[in-house]
Order: sequence, then structure tokens, then C-alpha cells
Amino acid sequence: MTECQALMISAPSSGSGKTSVTAAIARWQRRLGRKVRVFKTGPDFLDPMILERASGHPVYQLDLFMGGLDHCRSLLAEAAASADLILVEGVMGLFDGDPSSADLAAAFGLPVLAVIDASAMAQTFAALATGLQRFRPDVKVCGVIANRVGSVSHGKMVAQGLPPELPLVAALPRDANLSLPERHLGLVQALELPELEAQLDAWADQFARALEPEFEFPRVSFENAASPYAEAQPQALAGRHIAVAQDAAFSFIYPANLDCLRALGAELEFFSPLQGQVLPECDALWLPGGYPELHAQTLRQHPSFFADLRQHVQAGKPLLAECGGMLCLLDQLIDTEGQTQLMAGVMPGTARMQSKLAALGLQAIAWPEGLLRGHSFHYSTLGTPLHPIATAENPNAGRTAEALYQQGSLRASYIHHYFASNPAAVAAFFIGDRTKDTHGN
Repeated sequence: MTECQALMISAPSSGSGKTSVTAAIARWQRRLGRKVRVFKTGPDFLDPMILERASGHPVYQLDLFMGGLDHCRSLLAEAAASADLILVEGVMGLFDGDPSSADLAAAFGLPVLAVIDASAMAQTFAALATGLQRFRPDVKVCGVIANRVGSVSHGKMVAQGLPPELPLVAALPRDANLSLPERHLGLVQALELPELEAQLDAWADQFARALEPEFEFPRVSFENAASPYAEAQPQALAGRHIAVAQDAAFSFIYPANLDCLRALGAELEFFSPLQGQVLPECDALWLPGGYPELHAQTLRQHPSFFADLRQHVQAGKPLLAECGGMLCLLDQLIDTEGQTQLMAGVMPGTARMQSKLAALGLQAIAWPEGLLRGHSFHYSTLGTPLHPIATAENPNAGRTAEALYQQGSLRASYIHHYFASNPAAVAAFFIGDRTKDTHGN
């Protein structure tokens, strides 16, 4: 067993301020010279980008469906071995979803610090806080943060009625200048926020001023576990060069996916189409999700990107395209203003952006090589003459059930796959047809 200070930061609902509080604590502790590891509960790409900048370390997902209990245990054990403090940001409300943040907290004995938006309440704050504390006996809510209070007196009012075992850890004042901009899918990406470093420092300063001096981070014992990739086939992708698009248009990348590919022996080659970089010489290509719809003109003006994609597939080399990566490959993309953007023309079809959410949910999909898990979250709809080779299942019986398309060496879906859910299947796809050389002969 390894002991480490640890907390889950959760809330009654989305929009309460979990990300800003988690980032504030991480940056404050990091400035004190402590090593902080931050995790995000459930599938998410945007919040972890902010949290990575705050903590100075990549932020991994803890998801009991996508990765499983043993995988999460391994990630936590690995972090606890070197970190001074582990923070886990929850998802949605504490008890929302299946699996929920509460399920994760219970599985690993993580004490919960609840962030409650107090902007429109006073003494009712205590009723809500004690309700969270008492709802599940296997989940320990160890303190609360009142977020967006209007004044010092307001902060005192929300503390009234809290029991001694549920202290008010901090009352954070409302400050519109400390809010982060949002767009469809969530927060604007960290790499697009030039003032983010200053904002993170401001959050940390605000939290340090508001923190009750008696508060101490609880200590948690984590069970030692093998590497989360111990069962990966270490030589399955040995000698294979996999190109990965990575920039503001292709940024939805789980760090665990990169770890998984490396554990399988792959050599990763990153490139930025938005910066005009050419597709590297490679045996396979991964186009992750992101925002190609915001950068369609820049991608189209790249001197070789679309042609390189077509040549890659024509050569029979594996190409995995996920969500935004798939949109880039289509014939055209219609934006919310009704303007048509010509795309790469590698995959037949048209996507249409819309102002409302099109799909959201965890996904389990049967690849020809085996079952993979992941999630879906997008604001576009797709029309394509291709017939799916598989359709995902939603573990929560939701409506989202994404299709998996295959055309030659191209495989595409709206699903953001979690490679660690089946490394062998991922390896088998990226190996491709070894009877052909890298030029498709």
C-alpha cells in the first residue's frame, strides 16, 4: 500500500465550478513546490487540458466503464508512488451517471470535497451539503466549498447549519473576470487561451486567501498495482511508425492512448496540419477528434494534407479517424451558418453542424479485432452511403449508438476509443496488412 494525500472534487451538478476549483488547488500546491497529479472522472478532453496546465502533468481519465477497476487502480497507484497530492475532478453531479463519481470515490476510498454554487442561496446551502454527505454511507464528503458568494456576510450565511464533521473549507467570491470562455463541446481549449497562466495563478491566489487555515488534505492508502499496460503485447507494434495529428483541430487525445501505443512498441510521429506540417513517413495514421469545423479553410489551404490523406489510404495503410478526424475526411462539411466547406474527400459523405447536441454517451463497439470501449459527444450529423460494419451499444441504454465504418484501410467513427480497453485489438488494426510495404506494393 502507498499512502498519499488525495481528494475528489465533486458537486451537485455540472456548472458548479469543479474545474476552476481543482485547477486552483493544483496550481496553489504546485507553486508551493509540491508534486500534484490530477485525474478526471469519466470521458473528457477539455477540462484535462486546463488541469494539465495547472498541475504541470498530463491528466489521465479514471473511468470504471472505459478502463475498468484494475486499470484505474494501476493509474492511481502509479501516481501515489511519486505525488504529494492527488486530485480527482468528478463528472456532472456526484451521484449522476452509471458509473458515477460517487462509485469511483467509493471504490478507492477518495474523500469528496463538494463544490456548491451558492450564488442563489443562503441557509439552504447547508441542507444541500448535508444531503450530499448522507446520501451514500460508502462515500465520505469531508468538506464543502461555497462558490460564487456575493460577500463576506453571504459566506457566513451559507455556513450556518453545517455540522462540525462537514466544514466549510472556503467561500470563493463571485468574479466574472475569472470565468473561462466556452463553445460547443465545453471550455475553449487551453492552447487557445493566451491568458490562461495568469488566470490559473489568479484562481490559486483566490483559493489560498479563502481557505480556512484548519483544513488539511486527507491521506488515502492506495493498493499497489502493476502497470496499467502490463498485459499489453510489448512487441505487437514494434518497428511500426504511427503518425498522430495533434493541434487545435485534432486535440482530443487521451494520454492513456499514447501510453498504450508506446507500450505496444509503436514509434509515434506527431505533426500539426494547421501549422503546415506534412504527414510524416509512417506505417499508420491516427486522426483524433477536435475542431476541424473551426479550421476547415486552413486545412483546405494546406499544400498537401488532403492529398497525403488520400495517398495514405490508397496505399492500403491503416488510418483511424475519430469524430472530428472523420469529419475532416468527408466530401464536405456544412457549418451552422449553412456554409459548405470542402473537405478531404477520402470518405464519401457530408456532415452538418448544428447548434444542439447530436449525441452523448459511453459506447462499446465490436471491432473485427475485438470489443473496444469509448464515448461519443458531438454536435454534427453525418450522411454517408457507407454501411456500418458495426454499431455500438450504450451501457446506460441511452439513444447514442454510433456506427463504425470501414473503407479499405480506413476505419472511422464518431467514437473516441479508449485504447487501453483492448490493446490487442488496437494493435491488430494498426499492424494492417504486413504483406504490403510502406508504399502499398
